[in-house]
Amino acid sequence: MPLSPEQSAAKAVRFGSWYFAEQVLRQMRVYLWSVIAYSVGSPLAYLFAMGMGLASLVNASAQNQFGGVSYQVFIAPALVASTALMSAAGEFMFPVMDGFKWRRLYFGPHASPLTPEQIAKGHIIAVFLRILLPTAIYYVIVLLFQASPSPWGWFSVLTATLAAMTFGLPLMAWTATLKNDAGQFAVVQRFIVMPLFLFSGTFFPLSQLPWFLQWIGWISPLWHATEIGRVLSFGYQEPAWLTIVHIVYLLVIAAVGWVLAQRFFAKRMNV
Repeated sequence: MPLSPEQSAAKAVRFGSWYFAEQVLRQMRVYLWSVIAYSVGSPLAYLFAMGMGLASLVNASAQNQFGGVSYQVFIAPALVASTALMSAAGEFMFPVMDGFKWRRLYFGPHASPLTPEQIAKGHIIAVFLRILLPTAIYYVIVLLFQASPSPWGWFSVLTATLAAMTFGLPLMAWTATLKNDAGQFAVVQRFIVMPLFLFSGTFFPLSQLPWFLQWIGWISPLWHATEIGRVLSFGYQEPAWLTIVHIVYLLVIAAVGWVLAQRFFAKRMNV
Protein backbone atom coordinates (compact mmCIF):
# COMPACT_ATOMS: atom_id res chain seq x y z
CA MET A 1 0.00 0.00 0.00
CA PRO A 2 1.54 3.31 -1.06
CA LEU A 3 2.33 5.77 1.68
CA SER A 4 0.62 9.12 1.89
CA PRO A 5 2.79 12.26 1.61
CA GLU A 6 2.42 12.76 5.35
CA GLN A 7 3.60 9.20 6.06
CA SER A 8 6.53 9.57 3.68
CA ALA A 9 7.52 12.82 5.36
CA ALA A 10 7.28 11.19 8.78
CA LYS A 11 9.57 8.34 7.65
CA ALA A 12 12.04 10.86 6.25
CA VAL A 13 12.09 12.69 9.57
CA ARG A 14 12.71 9.42 11.41
CA PHE A 15 15.09 7.63 9.04
CA GLY A 16 16.39 10.47 6.89
CA SER A 17 20.02 10.02 7.86
CA TRP A 18 19.93 6.36 6.82
CA TYR A 19 18.20 7.21 3.54
CA PHE A 20 20.92 9.69 2.70
CA ALA A 21 23.61 7.23 3.78
CA GLU A 22 22.15 4.73 1.32
CA GLN A 23 22.33 7.33 -1.44
CA VAL A 24 25.96 8.09 -0.68
CA LEU A 25 26.83 4.39 -0.64
CA ARG A 26 25.11 3.94 -4.00
CA GLN A 27 27.20 6.78 -5.41
CA MET A 28 30.32 5.06 -4.10
CA ARG A 29 29.57 2.07 -6.32
CA VAL A 30 31.06 4.09 -9.17
CA TYR A 31 34.52 3.51 -7.69
CA LEU A 32 33.78 0.26 -5.85
CA TRP A 33 36.44 -1.73 -7.71
CA SER A 34 39.00 0.94 -6.95
CA VAL A 35 38.15 0.63 -3.26
CA ILE A 36 38.45 -3.16 -3.41
CA ALA A 37 41.74 -3.03 -5.31
CA TYR A 38 43.13 -0.49 -2.85
CA SER A 39 41.90 -2.54 0.12
CA VAL A 40 43.78 -5.59 -1.13
CA GLY A 41 46.71 -4.08 -3.01
CA SER A 42 47.75 -1.53 -0.40
CA PRO A 43 48.27 -3.98 2.48
CA LEU A 44 50.01 -6.46 0.22
CA ALA A 45 52.39 -3.80 -1.09
CA TYR A 46 53.13 -2.28 2.31
CA LEU A 47 53.51 -5.57 4.14
CA PHE A 48 55.82 -6.98 1.48
CA ALA A 49 57.88 -3.78 1.18
CA MET A 50 57.99 -2.67 4.81
CA GLY A 51 57.22 -5.80 6.76
CA MET A 52 59.39 -8.18 4.79
CA GLY A 53 61.75 -6.13 2.62
CA LEU A 54 62.73 -3.46 5.16
CA ALA A 55 62.40 -5.86 8.07
CA SER A 56 65.12 -8.03 6.56
CA LEU A 57 67.48 -5.06 6.93
CA VAL A 58 66.60 -4.46 10.58
CA ASN A 59 69.15 -6.04 12.87
CA ALA A 60 67.70 -8.87 14.94
CA SER A 61 69.16 -7.29 18.04
CA ALA A 62 66.92 -4.26 17.48
CA GLN A 63 63.77 -6.19 18.35
CA ASN A 64 63.88 -4.76 21.85
CA GLN A 65 63.18 -1.40 20.29
CA PHE A 66 59.93 -2.78 18.82
CA GLY A 67 58.31 -4.22 21.89
CA GLY A 68 60.10 -7.54 21.59
CA VAL A 69 58.33 -8.49 18.34
CA SER A 70 59.34 -8.57 14.70
CA TYR A 71 59.32 -5.35 12.74
CA GLN A 72 56.48 -6.67 10.60
CA VAL A 73 54.29 -7.18 13.67
CA PHE A 74 55.29 -3.77 15.02
CA ILE A 75 54.27 -1.77 11.94
CA ALA A 76 51.12 -3.73 11.01
CA PRO A 77 48.74 -1.84 13.38
CA ALA A 78 50.15 1.47 12.14
CA LEU A 79 49.57 0.50 8.52
CA VAL A 80 45.98 -0.51 9.25
CA ALA A 81 45.28 2.79 11.02
CA SER A 82 47.08 4.96 8.47
CA THR A 83 45.15 3.46 5.56
CA ALA A 84 41.86 4.17 7.33
CA LEU A 85 42.92 7.76 8.07
CA MET A 86 44.00 8.43 4.49
CA SER A 87 40.69 7.10 3.20
CA ALA A 88 38.86 9.46 5.55
CA ALA A 89 40.89 12.41 4.27
CA GLY A 90 39.61 11.80 0.75
CA GLU A 91 36.01 10.97 1.64
CA PHE A 92 35.51 13.98 3.90
CA MET A 93 36.92 16.58 1.51
CA PHE A 94 36.13 16.03 -2.17
CA PRO A 95 32.63 14.50 -1.82
CA VAL A 96 31.65 17.23 0.65
CA MET A 97 32.77 19.94 -1.76
CA ASP A 98 30.91 18.03 -4.47
CA GLY A 99 27.75 18.15 -2.38
CA PHE A 100 27.96 21.88 -1.77
CA LYS A 101 29.68 23.30 -4.83
CA TRP A 102 30.48 21.12 -7.82
CA ARG A 103 27.31 19.08 -8.30
CA ARG A 104 25.35 20.42 -5.32
CA LEU A 105 24.19 16.94 -4.38
CA TYR A 106 23.11 17.99 -0.92
CA PHE A 107 20.50 20.47 -2.06
CA GLY A 108 18.12 18.00 -3.72
CA PRO A 109 17.64 15.99 -0.51
CA HIS A 110 17.44 19.27 1.40
CA ALA A 111 14.39 20.20 -0.69
CA SER A 112 12.70 17.16 0.86
CA PRO A 113 11.90 16.87 4.59
CA LEU A 114 15.55 15.92 5.26
CA THR A 115 17.37 18.44 7.43
CA PRO A 116 21.00 19.53 6.94
CA GLU A 117 21.88 17.68 10.13
CA GLN A 118 20.42 14.46 8.72
CA ILE A 119 22.34 14.94 5.50
CA ALA A 120 25.57 15.41 7.45
CA LYS A 121 24.84 12.34 9.59
CA GLY A 122 24.00 10.29 6.51
CA HIS A 123 27.29 11.21 4.88
CA ILE A 124 29.15 10.31 8.09
CA ILE A 125 27.39 6.94 8.39
CA ALA A 126 28.19 6.07 4.77
CA VAL A 127 31.86 7.00 5.11
CA PHE A 128 32.11 5.09 8.39
CA LEU A 129 30.86 1.93 6.67
CA ARG A 130 33.03 2.60 3.61
CA ILE A 131 36.13 2.76 5.84
CA LEU A 132 35.18 -0.05 8.23
CA LEU A 133 34.88 -2.76 5.58
CA PRO A 134 38.20 -2.11 3.77
CA THR A 135 39.93 -1.79 7.14
CA ALA A 136 38.59 -5.22 8.09
CA ILE A 137 39.87 -6.61 4.77
CA TYR A 138 43.25 -5.03 5.49
CA TYR A 139 43.33 -6.72 8.88
CA VAL A 140 42.50 -10.12 7.35
CA ILE A 141 45.57 -9.73 5.13
CA VAL A 142 47.60 -8.77 8.20
CA LEU A 143 46.47 -12.04 9.76
CA LEU A 144 47.54 -13.96 6.66
CA PHE A 145 51.01 -12.45 7.12
CA GLN A 146 50.91 -13.60 10.77
CA ALA A 147 51.49 -10.01 11.83
CA SER A 148 48.89 -9.90 14.61
CA PRO A 149 49.49 -12.67 17.13
CA SER A 150 46.86 -11.59 19.69
CA PRO A 151 43.17 -12.54 19.29
CA TRP A 152 42.34 -9.04 20.55
CA GLY A 153 43.83 -7.60 17.37
CA TRP A 154 40.44 -7.57 15.68
CA PHE A 155 39.48 -4.62 17.83
CA SER A 156 42.18 -2.57 16.10
CA VAL A 157 39.83 -2.43 13.11
CA LEU A 158 37.44 -0.40 15.25
CA THR A 159 40.13 1.83 16.72
CA ALA A 160 41.57 2.48 13.26
CA THR A 161 38.11 3.44 12.00
CA LEU A 162 37.64 5.64 15.05
CA ALA A 163 40.92 7.42 14.25
CA ALA A 164 39.65 7.96 10.70
CA MET A 165 36.53 9.61 12.11
CA THR A 166 38.59 11.64 14.57
CA PHE A 167 40.62 13.08 11.72
CA GLY A 168 37.85 13.18 9.13
CA LEU A 169 34.96 14.79 11.00
CA PRO A 170 36.74 18.08 11.80
CA LEU A 171 37.96 18.01 8.19
CA MET A 172 34.36 17.59 7.02
CA ALA A 173 33.26 20.53 9.17
CA TRP A 174 36.05 22.69 7.73
CA THR A 175 35.24 21.67 4.15
CA ALA A 176 31.61 22.69 4.70
CA THR A 177 32.80 26.28 5.22
CA LEU A 178 34.74 26.47 1.94
CA LYS A 179 33.22 28.30 -1.00
CA ASN A 180 35.83 27.09 -3.52
CA ASP A 181 38.72 24.66 -3.75
CA ALA A 182 41.71 26.90 -4.39
CA GLY A 183 44.27 24.24 -3.60
CA GLN A 184 43.38 23.79 0.06
CA PHE A 185 42.84 20.04 -0.33
CA ALA A 186 46.29 19.55 -1.84
CA VAL A 187 47.78 21.48 1.08
CA VAL A 188 45.95 19.20 3.54
CA GLN A 189 47.21 16.07 1.79
CA ARG A 190 50.81 17.24 1.54
CA PHE A 191 51.32 19.20 4.75
CA ILE A 192 48.95 17.48 7.19
CA VAL A 193 48.19 13.93 6.07
CA MET A 194 51.70 13.06 4.95
CA PRO A 195 53.49 14.46 8.05
CA LEU A 196 51.03 12.56 10.24
CA PHE A 197 51.87 9.39 8.34
CA LEU A 198 55.61 9.92 8.71
CA PHE A 199 55.83 11.33 12.24
CA SER A 200 53.20 9.40 14.21
CA GLY A 201 55.34 6.47 15.28
CA THR A 202 54.31 4.56 12.18
CA PHE A 203 57.67 3.00 11.32
CA PHE A 204 59.50 3.36 14.63
CA PRO A 205 58.65 4.36 18.21
CA LEU A 206 57.75 8.01 18.59
CA SER A 207 60.45 8.38 21.24
CA GLN A 208 63.10 7.91 18.54
CA LEU A 209 62.06 11.14 16.84
CA PRO A 210 63.81 14.40 17.75
CA TRP A 211 62.01 16.09 20.64
CA PHE A 212 60.90 18.99 18.44
CA LEU A 213 58.96 16.60 16.16
CA GLN A 214 57.37 14.39 18.79
CA TRP A 215 54.50 16.85 19.33
CA ILE A 216 53.16 15.87 15.88
CA GLY A 217 52.56 12.38 17.19
CA TRP A 218 50.99 13.59 20.44
CA ILE A 219 48.22 15.44 18.58
CA SER A 220 47.92 12.90 15.78
CA PRO A 221 44.89 10.57 15.78
CA LEU A 222 47.10 8.14 13.89
CA TRP A 223 49.59 7.84 16.76
CA HIS A 224 46.86 7.29 19.33
CA ALA A 225 45.18 4.61 17.19
CA THR A 226 48.52 2.98 16.39
CA GLU A 227 49.44 2.71 20.06
CA ILE A 228 46.07 1.16 20.90
CA GLY A 229 46.42 -1.18 17.92
CA ARG A 230 49.81 -2.36 19.15
CA VAL A 231 48.44 -3.02 22.62
CA LEU A 232 45.63 -5.07 21.09
CA SER A 233 47.69 -6.83 18.42
CA PHE A 234 50.71 -8.01 20.37
CA GLY A 235 50.45 -6.76 23.93
CA TYR A 236 52.62 -3.68 23.51
CA GLN A 237 53.64 -2.54 26.97
CA GLU A 238 52.30 0.82 28.03
CA PRO A 239 50.53 2.08 31.17
CA ALA A 240 46.79 1.42 31.31
CA TRP A 241 46.13 5.12 31.94
CA LEU A 242 47.86 6.00 28.68
CA THR A 243 45.66 3.60 26.72
CA ILE A 244 42.63 5.29 28.30
CA VAL A 245 44.02 8.68 27.28
CA HIS A 246 44.35 7.45 23.68
CA ILE A 247 40.72 6.31 23.57
CA VAL A 248 39.33 9.41 25.27
CA TYR A 249 41.32 11.70 22.98
CA LEU A 250 39.96 10.00 19.87
CA LEU A 251 36.37 9.99 21.15
CA VAL A 252 36.41 13.64 22.23
CA ILE A 253 37.84 14.99 18.98
CA ALA A 254 35.44 12.82 16.94
CA ALA A 255 32.47 14.08 18.99
CA VAL A 256 33.53 17.70 18.52
CA GLY A 257 33.92 17.13 14.79
CA TRP A 258 30.49 15.46 14.62
CA VAL A 259 28.82 18.46 16.28
CA LEU A 260 30.70 21.02 14.18
CA ALA A 261 29.96 19.19 10.93
CA GLN A 262 26.22 19.27 11.60
CA ARG A 263 26.37 22.91 12.67
CA PHE A 264 28.27 24.05 9.57
CA PHE A 265 26.05 22.00 7.27
CA ALA A 266 22.99 23.69 8.78
CA LYS A 267 24.57 27.12 8.49
CA ARG A 268 25.63 26.54 4.87
CA MET A 269 22.30 25.08 3.67
CA ASN A 270 19.90 27.32 5.53
CA VAL A 271 21.30 30.56 4.12
